[in-house]
Amino acid sequence: MDSLRGRRILITGASSGIGRATALGLARRGASLLLTGRTPARCDEALAAVRAAGAAEARMFRTDFASLDAVRQLAADVRREAPRLDVLVNNAAVVARRRTLTADGYETTFAVNHLSPFLLTGLLLPLLGRGARIVNVASAAHRWGAVDLDDLHNERDYRALRAYGQSKTANILWTLELARRLEGSGVTANSLHPGAIRSNLGGGQGFATDLLWRLAGLFMKPTERGAETPIHLAASPAVEGLSGRYFADCRERQPAPYATDPATAARLWQLSETLTGLRYPAA
Repeated sequence: MDSLRGRRILITGASSGIGRATALGLARRGASLLLTGRTPARCDEALAAVRAAGAAEARMFRTDFASLDAVRQLAADVRREAPRLDVLVNNAAVVARRRTLTADGYETTFAVNHLSPFLLTGLLLPLLGRGARIVNVASAAHRWGAVDLDDLHNERDYRALRAYGQSKTANILWTLELARRLEGSGVTANSLHPGAIRSNLGGGQGFATDLLWRLAGLFMKPTERGAETPIHLAASPAVEGLSGRYFADCRERQPAPYATDPATAARLWQLSETLTGLRYPAA
């Protein structure tokens, strides 16, 4: 097991599910962890667990990724806490059963799963020096929906799984363009599919949906297995220097063709900068 002592890692959505399992795995390697979560009780429990697992240092930030202002505040708090980051794991995500809007007026699934990590990464990019890694948790669910650049907020025909799929396609496209822009900086960016995982991501959607999710969970991997690929991308020497790739089961894979189109990635980037009000700093 490779030691991560001296390495500072930020993991979003770390109070439960894959994020929590990823934090525990990296804590056992001695990393210093900055974590985010939303629910107070889960945040407290996760923080205690990673400290007990061996994290050299651990800090939890309560953040609601449905608010871009909250993301900006998180970035400011992290900049005050840490002079540098070695790894940023963008894991926080939701599946909204019905179409709702955030306080910013954006469709919730797209805002939480794509716009918020896009904004956070841009704000924290100055902390990521040569050798740093950006790890974006996407999903094979990207095959459920290509990005519709004319309907990013799913106004025409909202379907929960398609909206989630579109947000995960956006993660892969954004990673592709980010890697292109970071070329030569020594900072890498990769995306991944963690596998079909037992987690609470699909929960809280109503009795029938929650029941189906629990039944499906009987055939899914435990969260510890789902954390293997993000841990691999965050810590393994085997992926050092690799960038702009998509992984599953700790191996490089090929996503759907529409998730690798450079023109779509560039246009999505432009729209994301407009929607978040952030122009990325030069790498």
